[in-house]
Amino acid sequence: MYTIGTAGHVDHGKSALVQALTGIDPDRLREEKERGLTIDLGFAWLTLPSGREVSIVDVPGHERFIRNMLAGVGGIDVALLVIAADEGVMPQTREHLAILDLLQVQRGVIVISKRDLVDEEWLLMTQADVAEAVAGTTLAGAPIIACSAITREGLPELLDLIDQQLDVSPPRADRGRPRLPIDRAFTIAGFGTVVTGTLIDGSLKVGQEVEVLPGGLRSRIRGLETHGQRVEVAPPGRRTAVNLSGLEVEQLGRGMVLAWPGTLRPTKNLDVRLRAVPHLTRALRHNSEVSFHSGAAEVPGRLLLLDRETLPPGQEAWAQLRLAEEVAVLSGDHYVLRDPNDTLGGGRIVAVDVRRHRRFHEPTLQALALRQGGSTAERLALALEDGEPASVAQAAKRAQLAPDGALEALGELLGGGEVVSLTSEALTEESIVISAAGLEQRRRRAIEALQIHHSEFPLRPGMPREDLRRRLSLEPRPFDLVLTRLRDDGSVAESGLLVRLPEHAPSLPPGQEEAARAFLLALQRNPYAPAPAAIPEPDLLAYLEERGDIVRVGDGVVFSAEAYRQMRERIVAHLRSHGSVTLAQVRDMFGNSRKYVQPLLEHLDAQRVTRRVGDERVLRDG
Repeated sequence: MYTIGTAGHVDHGKSALVQALTGIDPDRLREEKERGLTIDLGFAWLTLPSGREVSIVDVPGHERFIRNMLAGVGGIDVALLVIAADEGVMPQTREHLAILDLLQVQRGVIVISKRDLVDEEWLLMTQADVAEAVAGTTLAGAPIIACSAITREGLPELLDLIDQQLDVSPPRADRGRPRLPIDRAFTIAGFGTVVTGTLIDGSLKVGQEVEVLPGGLRSRIRGLETHGQRVEVAPPGRRTAVNLSGLEVEQLGRGMVLAWPGTLRPTKNLDVRLRAVPHLTRALRHNSEVSFHSGAAEVPGRLLLLDRETLPPGQEAWAQLRLAEEVAVLSGDHYVLRDPNDTLGGGRIVAVDVRRHRRFHEPTLQALALRQGGSTAERLALALEDGEPASVAQAAKRAQLAPDGALEALGELLGGGEVVSLTSEALTEESIVISAAGLEQRRRRAIEALQIHHSEFPLRPGMPREDLRRRLSLEPRPFDLVLTRLRDDGSVAESGLLVRLPEHAPSLPPGQEEAARAFLLALQRNPYAPAPAAIPEPDLLAYLEERGDIVRVGDGVVFSAEAYRQMRERIVAHLRSHGSVTLAQVRDMFGNSRKYVQPLLEHLDAQRVTRRVGDERVLRDG
């Protein structure tokens, strides 16, 4: 599916040409019809001689409505640059041509309109003027044809030329992430809210859940229409009207983008490659205020030049845009910058949602160049350079690649050791990968965290897994995969829910060895009713228990391991002989008090040695 867009100076016959070709008057506003002047975007469609059905966007030519023009030309495949035969190239002709060049519209037809108003000699002069104007732009060498909307001279030939341009134009790619930059929002009685735009990057279906950004408004597609016909599926590249449920027209506006939920993240900060238009009479300056245009969006912002102080006309620079409002764009999208009077420049967005860069910083400039012109594998490696684990699909999205292209490039990166797969199965879009440098960074951070933990808590057998996960700033699944990798290569060891360095073994520092010995002697003085002067700190107590020197049966009640063994054996022997035992009997058995017996019996219950029946204990079955 394709979209054709007009461009050209005011009153050069763009709308008349569209109406002559399609039979549809693109001027829909009452004021436009009264003044004979296109103010906002107009829309039509036609079937070409080849049988192709194409959408047409008619844009205003007056300098006051350039912002509306920009909202319409972002999604076109072929431009019709309309120049009146009796006036030739005019100021808005040059500005519209510069915009088409900045947006890299590669296919077009130069239409010399109002052919019926000039003689052959005048027409030849106009054609020479036009050829000179388009030289050095993306429309250089485009076919030129003279037409008349009144006499219809040249119209059949124009349709054939459009077909020829489309023969060499690739169809709009379906990248599985549909975007509809909204250029109109209105209400239809009986249907509700409708938005229109040129659909790119994917298809939409009736019934799908969608999101409108910025704003994160959720809705569902109630109906779809293209070229006046209701459809169940709208393909990319066609003018599309979407009937939305659950949203009011007051919530929506030009510049918003309709997309699948979660596929776009609005941002105010962009890295860009910027080219100043050649006909500017001044250089662009660092920190200038500008108006940013991309798709149907128009947002004020500030231009930060990264590699120079000023940008002369016709030259290029790396820059960052700090916008006053969020926009829903992707790297690779085209944009245009204006001020209140002029089109200043434009180019491609290189990265979105970026941090502020140091100016004249060579590594930053090299990374930007790689993002723009690097190979698929290089762009993918750059997308993973932050060291965060990511699925193949996520990495592809960051690098603005199709998932299948990312899989092929990942094979190259895996083979070269630049990227590591954290999942063992065959590589798919859901596989989790990480840069080799990122994995090494996690390894160093994990080892450092465990070293610190073992130093601070030498008696503990390891660090809880959850504590280490927080130290590494990882989500649960990526953490599990990274930890498995570190365990398999011997960097760490696991014991249940604890992680440790392989060489770590709990040990008593010299200062605590004497305290441990004194505590154990205190327990042995009265083994069944020990009353040490003080219970050691929790770590030392846990260490002695782990080493098998003591058994804790309750808060503040600790027996030596030997005393506990003796008491347990005697209680079990009594139960086997008599069938049951009471707390009083156990107390008399060992000559101690309820303070020791009750936690002991509850401990035996918890160890599934005994179970309580009323006021007695019996051996647990089995």
